[in-house]
Amino acid sequence: MKKIFTLFLSVGCMLGVYAQAPNIEWQKSLGGTARDEAYSIINTSDGGYAVAGYSYSADGDVTTNHGGSDYWILKLTSLGNIQWQKSFGGGDFDLAYSIIQTIDGGYAIAGVSCSNDGDVTENHGGSSGDYWIVKVDSNGTIQWQNTLGGTGADIARSIVQTIDGDYLIAGNSSSNDSDVTGNSGDQNIWVVKLNSSGNMLWQKCYGGYGSNKANSIFKTTDGGYVVAGTAQFNGGDASGNHNAGGFLINWEDYWLLKLDSTGILEWQKCLGGVANDYNPAVIQTSDGGYALSGISGSNDGDESGNHGGNDYWVVKLSNTGIIEWQKPLGGSNDESGAAIIQTTDSCYLVAGTSVSTDGDVDGNHGHSDDWIVKLNKSGAILWQKSFGGSEADYAQSIVQTNSGGYAIAGMSYSNDGDVTGHHGSNTSLDYWIVKLYPDTGTFNSVSPIETPASEILIYPNPATNQLTITSNGAEIEQIDIYNTTGSLVMAAFSIVNSQLSIVNLPTGVYIAEVTTKEGSVRKRWVKM
Repeated sequence: MKKIFTLFLSVGCMLGVYAQAPNIEWQKSLGGTARDEAYSIINTSDGGYAVAGYSYSADGDVTTNHGGSDYWILKLTSLGNIQWQKSFGGGDFDLAYSIIQTIDGGYAIAGVSCSNDGDVTENHGGSSGDYWIVKVDSNGTIQWQNTLGGTGADIARSIVQTIDGDYLIAGNSSSNDSDVTGNSGDQNIWVVKLNSSGNMLWQKCYGGYGSNKANSIFKTTDGGYVVAGTAQFNGGDASGNHNAGGFLINWEDYWLLKLDSTGILEWQKCLGGVANDYNPAVIQTSDGGYALSGISGSNDGDESGNHGGNDYWVVKLSNTGIIEWQKPLGGSNDESGAAIIQTTDSCYLVAGTSVSTDGDVDGNHGHSDDWIVKLNKSGAILWQKSFGGSEADYAQSIVQTNSGGYAIAGMSYSNDGDVTGHHGSNTSLDYWIVKLYPDTGTFNSVSPIETPASEILIYPNPATNQLTITSNGAEIEQIDIYNTTGSLVMAAFSIVNSQLSIVNLPTGVYIAEVTTKEGSVRKRWVKM
């Protein structure tokens, strides 16, 4: 049965016959009459969501603005209703790009601030901008904030919390003074580690010639990190760049850096062709490798199959950075992939924006749409879906929800089609949050589970400090614990009956993937 199922799926993908994409469960336009842009959404431990971005508004859903743009942080219920909203910033521009829920149940937000008043203190770069890290409690009250950088432009794009409660932030810096040392080019990837109180523990610059930028950071199971960004040229830390124009052309490659727990560069990989390949997001996959999704205009070098213009470009790598497969996704117009997650059925979901109406893209509503694509573990399309209205709509972030569906955050100019409740005219953006139902059926799973789920026991559920996993006597080869964003947060190997300490995990919903010689099982459990 398994062989027949897998063959049917492969043939269906080759013929372009995709599974039914999930429909919209609910959608929310949130903001005011000015410009509001969402860049990051996460599941929260109470079953709701937190969203980070920035807002120029001071009306509608937005009650406060300090001047220019503010960080605008939303706490939503499971149905997308606002529980609380907060504006943080000063009189200049403050832009939030990444939010996480912290071990203590609060939130940490990373972005850039050009302010030096209001909520912001000790900015180093003035209008050039500093990293601005804000830690709030579960109700959105600021506990501490820190500006990091020098007199150049410093922009934080991604934040993670370490198992011991510290923070690692990745972005890019044009500085080489104040907090920043070791910059070797016009712009370097800058990684900073803070302690739980927001004080700097160490910082590292990575780069060489030209512009080098970080877009995403992800914790790895060996205690280190992987950073995805871009590199323009060979030199310094970057090698293998595909820019055939040398210093005459400022095209970029995906640039992947594997760091140890102290920020030492273990290996790096440039991926792309002779055109522009940029803005990749990265995750570590359940097999220990990596998957990236971003934007590419190349059709040579590492990439083949470009549909025209810019495509989403998804690349699956081994744990040492070797390409296992690559997949351009799109049509004859432009696509820009912004986010990637691994789903609980070991597939991949990619979110971004599409302007095309051909190739892989179907159902465009006009202008640009949110475009969501699900791939199997080999990169074949399982389903695709365009969401939006007649104006421009942009997806920026996606998570798999506690119920198995998906939540997407971005922004929209539309007020028709799938979009209702827009607060401004079609010349202003709202946050646009879309909740999709779970996938239907088992069609989306390439490798059905063979080990009976009843043979794997996980208890207590909910658990507080310790989780016990038994396999009815069969040897457990591996246990992987994922959060609902698809991040691998814990791994264990070669045990019969496992008792895992989960003291340092934040409260919330998790998925345990338990692998024996007979197959693997995924089960949900709750940390209280």
